[in-house]
Formats: sequence, structure tokens, C-alpha cells
Amino acid sequence: MVNWSWDFFFAYMTNGLMLRGAWTTVWLSVISMVLGLGLGVLAAMMKMYGNHALRWIAEFYIWLFRGTPILIQLVIIYTGLPQLGIRLTVIESAILGLALNEGAYIAEIIRSGIMSVDKGQTDASRAVGMTWRQRMWMVILPQATRTIIPPLGNQFNGMLKTTSLASVISMEELMRNAQMLAQIEFRVLESYSVAAVWYLVLVSIWSIIQVRIEAHYEKPFGPAAAVSSEAKKDQAKVLGTTGQA
Repeated sequence: MVNWSWDFFFAYMTNGLMLRGAWTTVWLSVISMVLGLGLGVLAAMMKMYGNHALRWIAEFYIWLFRGTPILIQLVIIYTGLPQLGIRLTVIESAILGLALNEGAYIAEIIRSGIMSVDKGQTDASRAVGMTWRQRMWMVILPQATRTIIPPLGNQFNGMLKTTSLASVISMEELMRNAQMLAQIEFRVLESYSVAAVWYLVLVSIWSIIQVRIEAHYEKPFGPAAAVSSEAKKDQAKVLGTTGQA
């Protein structure tokens, strides 16, 4: 049994293979998340406002990709599609699999966010003659965003780690590169420990960003923001007057 070596551990922290793997994990997560968000919005709209056929398609998509392990989805996309004449590279297969899986979960997050908006808001906006598009952009989505943002942030947190499953189709992200490094010098514990540290670093950075994004969307917006601003000015004036007295 090979004993633990701090020298290998610190050397692996800045090893080029690990650094490239960490960077690949970041851009793979971002691209998959953006595409998954687009798919999720589309599936949520189809499920909530589409006709019978569109609702059925959206429900089937969400059921299929939430009900099967993403590991199996990646393997089927990478090895199964070529048998149908659709040949994708490792990167294309990883992005497609991660985005399709993510989109199914995001669809339910968006749907629950929209449903959290009080129905009276929809009725009131319809009563003043707003079209469906105006209701969505000016009334419903701004309010639903506050509900949607926190779970979306958690989804991206999970995506940073889920990309490790793409190593099964030889995607050279952080996990795959840690495996290769372990095979080269047989320092399994050190290489996987370094990979764990890098995942913690990436998740910690994202957690800081997520807190700032959530704080931004917690601020009042629209007429409420103007009222809040005026209230703060009045309060400042009162405090100033009191201080002078």
C-alpha cells in the first residue's frame, strides 16, 4: 500500500492536467446550464400553456429525464445515437446529455415559480386588458423570479459536480483528469483528494456569487422600489431633523 504524500498532493494542486480539468468543468457547467435553462423554460411553457399535444410532449420529456439516471442518459446519447446515424463528439454528447437532464428539472422549478404568483395578479392584469405576453413579462415573471432564483442556483451548484459523470464517456473534465493522473503515478488518494478540493473551491466561489444574485432579486422593483426609495428619503429627513433638534 502506497503511503500518503503531501509532496504529490501539493504538486497535483497546480498540475496542468488538474487545472485544465477544473476549467473544463466550469465551462461545461455554464454551457449545459444555459441550454438547460432554455429547454426548461420551453418545457414549462408548453406544459402550462400549450395545447394537449404540447403538454403531452413536455410531460413525457420531464418524466423521461427526471426518471432515469443521468449516467445512463449520457451513455445512451454517446453510444446509441451513432446507431441511428447521429454522430456526436464526446463534448457534444456531454453537453447534450447534461442540458437535457437539467432542462427537465428546471422546467418544474419554473412551473412552480409561476404557480406561486397569486392568481389575483393574473386576473387583475387580464381585467385591465393586458395580453398574455404582457402579463408574463410585466406581472408574473418578475414576481416568480424571486421564487425561481434560489433553486436555480442550487441546480448550478449540483451541475458543477454532476459534470463528473461525463467522465464515463471520456470527457476530460476534472474527474476524468484526476483518474488519468492516478493511473500515471498510482497516487490514487492524492489525485482524488485534489479533485475534491477543486470541486470545493468551485462550489464555494459559486456560493458567493449565488448569495449576491439572490440579494439583488430580493430588492423591491417597479412601483414598490420607488415607494421604498421615497420612504428611505423621508426617514433620513426625519432622522436629520431629530438630530438637529
